[in-house]
Amino acid sequence: MSEPDALVARLQAVRRFLSAVDGQVPDTELVTAHTVVERAGTRLALSGHHTVVALAGATGSGKSSLFNALARLDLSPVGVRRPTTGVAYACVWGPLDGASRLLDWIGVLPRHRFVRESALDGDDESALHGLVLLDLPDFDSVQRGHRLEVDRLLGLVDLVVWVVDPQKYADRVLHTNYLREFHRHKDVTVVVLNQADRLPPAELPRVVGDLRRLLDADGLPGVPLLPTVAVDPAGLDGLRAELERTVAERQAALRRLAGDVDGVVAGLAPLVGPEAAGTRPDDPPARELTTALAGAAGVPAVAEAVVAAYRHRAGGTTGWPVVRGWRKLRPDPLRRLHLPGGGADTPAESLVAATSVPDPTAAQRSALNLAIRAVADRCAADLPAPWPVAVAGAARSRLADLPDALDHAVAATDLGVARRPAWWRVIGALQWLVTVAAAAGLGWLVLGYVLRALGLPALENPRLGEVPWPTVLLLGGLLAGLLVAALTRPVARWAARRAGQRAERRLTTSVGSVGEKYVLEPVWAVLARYAEAREALRDAGR
Repeated sequence: MSEPDALVARLQAVRRFLSAVDGQVPDTELVTAHTVVERAGTRLALSGHHTVVALAGATGSGKSSLFNALARLDLSPVGVRRPTTGVAYACVWGPLDGASRLLDWIGVLPRHRFVRESALDGDDESALHGLVLLDLPDFDSVQRGHRLEVDRLLGLVDLVVWVVDPQKYADRVLHTNYLREFHRHKDVTVVVLNQADRLPPAELPRVVGDLRRLLDADGLPGVPLLPTVAVDPAGLDGLRAELERTVAERQAALRRLAGDVDGVVAGLAPLVGPEAAGTRPDDPPARELTTALAGAAGVPAVAEAVVAAYRHRAGGTTGWPVVRGWRKLRPDPLRRLHLPGGGADTPAESLVAATSVPDPTAAQRSALNLAIRAVADRCAADLPAPWPVAVAGAARSRLADLPDALDHAVAATDLGVARRPAWWRVIGALQWLVTVAAAAGLGWLVLGYVLRALGLPALENPRLGEVPWPTVLLLGGLLAGLLVAALTRPVARWAARRAGQRAERRLTTSVGSVGEKYVLEPVWAVLARYAEAREALRDAGR
């Protein structure tokens, strides 16, 4: 992959990072990244045939004199008082039209732009064709506006030539506030010791060596360090050769932007760390969340109501028909809660209507809050700031919607009690059979009593042994009915417990889905953005 393509890929990775962390990371921590991405995109879109070189230095360093000497014209005002000027001057080697948009973007006024047309004539200036040389204001100006202008321009140029003089080459402001900040841009940094003619020949190597030591301490080992003399054309040969090499390579802009991206990646690195732990629906925190949601949704109360409703309905179907009607006077437990399966006449719209399940207690609400916090803590374990806050906020982002969602989930869950088991019908038919037998025996006995009372011939009742059949039918039917009811009752209780357990499992599954949608999914979305940001920053650092 070519250097331009590699740089574009890194910038795209930074853009992906910024998109992933949007809304999760404070904007104040992303200003530099946004600035670099926008600036790099603009610079790449502008002229790739020009190299912007800035001369930066303090007052009295001879920066403007060096600028004029390189341009071989008196373009920039020279002075020793502070401030000399607060604007930048530009000299373009080649046609000015090709560099106009670039200078507009940099912010050099048209009246401060000059051109070296002789660069097109084939003389010794042609090697600098495409150079845009800037003379910046003094970075140590007493006027704050001038210093801000220097800082702005230093962020836009492709290569910086730092001009120092023998007296102030160790200036603390220069090294602390500027050179050390350029340690990621050493490939596009040049330092010149101007006014070298003021030093005795024996002192020049010592000063150059001391300046090299300072540059190494600033994190700029190996940067070109060139003595210059602005008043002597031969004293510019080293700097001119360095500029010609830079212009010929046409890589300074790419290297500068690559250094900017390196700085952005280093600044953003603390925002990502190890891979997120995450959580699945079957993990302990998620299961605890489901348990807490079940408590808040009233699942235990509903399960008890299912048990009571099963026994109530079983008794109404399998009980003795003589007393079965009394059960109808008692309300169905599920109907009281407005739950599905409340009765055959329960309207369909009640399946999604509000239920009458009791509100969660303070203890249940507290347990739910603790469970949500545990999920957030598990998912955000080992994540750097501000991601734990983002995960916790996502986990609670839909907390206000949970009550209605849980109520809807409970109302929409099939509790499995709408259909009557086949054994109910069998027992019910048996009860009706023995009841009819008892009624037949009673009617037979009443008929015989009426006939005797009217003086009519008495009935000859067949006997079962010594007991008349009417009596056998009456007493046998009553005893059989009571016996069947007694035997059925423990079976109904056992079946009711199973129905309650089945309903509780279904309800737990339903409220678990609510927890996944309203708690886990927002958390997963944040973790997905974290993973995307982590991958994007890794790609941007390549």
